[in-house]
Amino acid sequence: MNLAIKKPAAGFRGVTENWKGDLLSGFLVSLIALPLSLSIAGASNFPPMMGVLTAIIGGIVVSFITNSEMTIKGPAAGLIVITAGAVNELGRGNSVLGWRLTLGAIVVAGIIQVFVGFSKLPRLAEFFPLSAVHGMLAAIGIMIMAKQIHLAVGIPPVELKGKGPIELLEMIPHSLVHMEYHIAIIGLVGLMIMFGWRYLSFSFLKKIPPALVVMVVAIGLGRVFHLSEPSFADFEPLINPGAFSMGFNVSFAGLSADLLPVFIKYVAMFALVGSLQSLLTVRAIDLLDPYKRTSDLSQDLKAVGTANVVAGIFGGVPMISEVVRSSANINNGGKTRWVNLFLGLCLLIFVLFLSPVIKLVPVAALATMLIFIGFRLASPAEFTDIYHIGKEQLIIFLVTIVATLSTDLLTGIGCGILVKTIIQLIYGVKLSHIFNPKIGVTVIKDIYFVNVPRAAVFTNYLSLKGKLEAIPKGRMVQVDFSLTPYVDHTVMENITRYKNDYEQEGGRMELIGFEHHRASSDHPLAARKNQRQTVLS
Repeated sequence: MNLAIKKPAAGFRGVTENWKGDLLSGFLVSLIALPLSLSIAGASNFPPMMGVLTAIIGGIVVSFITNSEMTIKGPAAGLIVITAGAVNELGRGNSVLGWRLTLGAIVVAGIIQVFVGFSKLPRLAEFFPLSAVHGMLAAIGIMIMAKQIHLAVGIPPVELKGKGPIELLEMIPHSLVHMEYHIAIIGLVGLMIMFGWRYLSFSFLKKIPPALVVMVVAIGLGRVFHLSEPSFADFEPLINPGAFSMGFNVSFAGLSADLLPVFIKYVAMFALVGSLQSLLTVRAIDLLDPYKRTSDLSQDLKAVGTANVVAGIFGGVPMISEVVRSSANINNGGKTRWVNLFLGLCLLIFVLFLSPVIKLVPVAALATMLIFIGFRLASPAEFTDIYHIGKEQLIIFLVTIVATLSTDLLTGIGCGILVKTIIQLIYGVKLSHIFNPKIGVTVIKDIYFVNVPRAAVFTNYLSLKGKLEAIPKGRMVQVDFSLTPYVDHTVMENITRYKNDYEQEGGRMELIGFEHHRASSDHPLAARKNQRQTVLS
């Protein structure tokens, strides 16, 4: 039987048809989600249990709205920096006030996401240059590691307050010298498990989530080292998960006029960065879906926005479509969006019956999980992959990282976009081409010829995509770049993905006219410049 052809039933029929496999996948993913949700919320300056609350809401609420069958919704490491910054800046030293105002920002951002979902704006996820997006994610990874390394070796959290990413990085040698060795042992063991688990030779062990193993081992070591004794009180070695409740926690009281610009900034960050990460994740997971289903990005963003409104009202951290848990869902054999529902129910059972155990988890254990996530976002492989695409892409990537670490996420990705535009102008792209590629479409004997006479760059890709989307499905299409003076990496990757999607739906598409283009590297998706001078204006 060809599973790519016989797709699982959608909607409520999918529950009755696939509930056994989806329930198993939901349970297995919940074992990953529980420790990660605790760690993400704690690092976001939220009560750790509120991360689990978000995962529960994300699972139960989203299941009834989204049509993205394979993505898992919940807290994500990529929003830690924004959320923690919002609590600090809006609270001005008052963590409770900062938490409640941050919830207000999450609710407003969620409402914006819902409204954006009703428009065609989710298409704008393809506007952002991919090197800048990867640079933003790498910067987030560095920020996460910069703080969590200190907590993994037992540095009291009070010593880290008010310090930015650069200061935290500079502080690492001092923290290593002054570590508390009991806590550092837990951190070291946790890192060994997180980074070494995939190298185990026993396949049955690989099926156990390493984050769950870290949590269990760390609880045992914490008991051996007596971390609950008063002598460790200054280090705050055990997490304080907070109470699990569904109370009405959001508040706008205390939002003074001078705080309003800060509040608006974080609303924009939650809405922009959260939506961008979520939409990119949905696109990536669709490519991994063994049944080759395509999600409606607008509908999915409406689902995420709705769940964020609910999570914000009750005290949870913001959520997105999360890539690690979504990938695990595919590997576990999940088939429909109802995995989210089973995940949420499993987590609800955990917090109702395992709260006393959660209070025994060392902070260092959660820190190691986040260090691992941060490293994956900013691994050396990311730098190498970008370099192989092209040196100019590496420049954009590095500028975005440095700008983000020095300022904030919005400024960082803005700098990446600016550098990308400058590089394209240096390569000869005309200003008149940047937003208007002047795409021409002709039909000859039922073959659609799409001519791209101007530069094809990230700022005008949506125009090209709009022309392609107007072509009926199942036809023969040729996209001709022979007169295109420059095609950037973002367009190469997006048009290649669109070609694959179009052909999966029964059509045929050819990308032609690159004979006279010189690629910036050997990578198949590298930017390429036309060496001929006869270019139409």
